[in-house]
Amino acid sequence: MSDDALKSIADRLDRLVKLAERTAPPLPSPPDLDAVDAFVWQPEGRRLQPVAKVSRVDLSLLKGIDRLRDILLDNTERFARGLPANNVLLWGARGMGKSSLVKAAHADVNRMPGLSPAKLIEIHREDIETLPELMALLREAPHRVILFCDDLSFDGDDTSYKSLKAALEGGIEGRPDNVVFYATSNRRHLLPRDMMENERSTAISPGEAVEEKVSLSDRFGLWLGFHKCSQDEYLAMVRGYVDYFGIQVSDDALRMDALEWSTTRGARSGRVAWQFVQDLAGRKGIRL
Repeated sequence: MSDDALKSIADRLDRLVKLAERTAPPLPSPPDLDAVDAFVWQPEGRRLQPVAKVSRVDLSLLKGIDRLRDILLDNTERFARGLPANNVLLWGARGMGKSSLVKAAHADVNRMPGLSPAKLIEIHREDIETLPELMALLREAPHRVILFCDDLSFDGDDTSYKSLKAALEGGIEGRPDNVVFYATSNRRHLLPRDMMENERSTAISPGEAVEEKVSLSDRFGLWLGFHKCSQDEYLAMVRGYVDYFGIQVSDDALRMDALEWSTTRGARSGRVAWQFVQDLAGRKGIRL
């Protein structure tokens, strides 16, 4: 082959390489996490949206969950110190402070002396399929990161739970050492009972089919169960909020109004207590 022919081939190869470089997506780089301590994952733009002010309550206001609080705090502190820590599933009754506890524990640990602030990144339920991509971006980040998904559950033919399983403990790379995953759910196994029963009734090997579904929750080393509160616990929550915000009201009037409020709502929970206190503060012209 002549020199001119070889030069022509080389020129064409150079043009192909340059064209490929222009069309190929850039290699992901670790995101900048220094601006704030909390972010929301935006998979469309492969970016983290900073959250300047996180909506959370003080840890001292979360009543009736002392043991769960201490367990989550201990796990979060160990993680922030670079020690082994578990993924956590907070499951159970509605309105009992599952997501509030995650956000409050993150803030409390970040106030501890001698610790570099851990970052809290929320990933929405509908974006859970992009979790492996987010973890890949965070793998080389110089920060400890808590990934948080609120109200996580799966329905019907939804197969995105498989992405979650692989990201948490599966795959070749596994979960990055600097990342831990916290999720809240009303379901202990994240899947509805009728979905699991359907698998049992239609599968060739019913036991194996159900085990495959249930194994998702096994990826969480800590299960923290939240249960409905008693009347005394509910009233303690109300009193805690009232004292914290300096709302002046007699014990008898507070008890009567708080119980009437919970009766009309048909429930007692931390969320109901907070909604009552918001109403009480509004009636008294107090800004919270």
